[in-house]
Amino acid sequence: MKDAEAIYRTPLGAAGGLAVTGSGRQHARRAVTDRKLPSFAVVLVERGQGWLETAATGRMSLTGPALFWLFPNRVHSYSPDEGGWDERWALFEGSFTRDFVRLRIIAERHPVVALHHLDEVMRLFGKLHADLLDDTNLGQASAALMLHRIVISAARQASGAADRRQERLDMADIVETLRRRAMQPLDLAAFAAEHGMSPATLRRRFTLETGLPPKAFQLRVRMDHAKQLLATTDEKIETVAAMIGLDDPFYFSRVFHEREGCSPREFRARYPRV
Repeated sequence: MKDAEAIYRTPLGAAGGLAVTGSGRQHARRAVTDRKLPSFAVVLVERGQGWLETAATGRMSLTGPALFWLFPNRVHSYSPDEGGWDERWALFEGSFTRDFVRLRIIAERHPVVALHHLDEVMRLFGKLHADLLDDTNLGQASAALMLHRIVISAARQASGAADRRQERLDMADIVETLRRRAMQPLDLAAFAAEHGMSPATLRRRFTLETGLPPKAFQLRVRMDHAKQLLATTDEKIETVAAMIGLDDPFYFSRVFHEREGCSPREFRARYPRV
């Protein structure tokens, strides 16, 4: 690896979702000890071995290729062994990080991800670094996109996606089945049995796949269809409620307002038919 490189950037004022504030690469030989960062960080160890220590995990051995996540304002230490390791790193912040944590795409108690597809992650880090070098609004936006892809790639590799491709395909079929039946009443126990699993297992796997448990997913599909009907037809509110499987129009209006911040009538007024 070449001599150490590092870039630091001040994020754009409008880039609240996700912003990359630094990137670098080096052959590391020294330990980082009892450090706190003001932002999130991801460190890619291309080759080499050593250890990582945080309050949430204690000391963990680490062998490349792997990456690990560092959380803001958390004390951490890490070090390569005597031979050093080749590393790339990126600093990032923004509101999207809350979603990464909430959905357990990155987890403080499981910060290390063993990588099965190093080339893919190296390519994303390389593009991220080049985007920051560009130092334009477009470059910073593209760097944020590369960081998002690094997060997703690492999460897929952490879940053993390569070895569970068929399981993911099966789960996608289950999700699509519920989407098609969303306007019908859902008996979760019967639906789970239909697909050969317990309700708890179905709920866990469904939530991992979509970010929502089955009944919340069903309600979202219903509300999305209600919005389509409100915007494209002249059906009465009570008829729209019935068409999405809710017999009580008052319950429909209450749930709609809670989710959309307006009543069905107000939503229709915002999107008049052409």
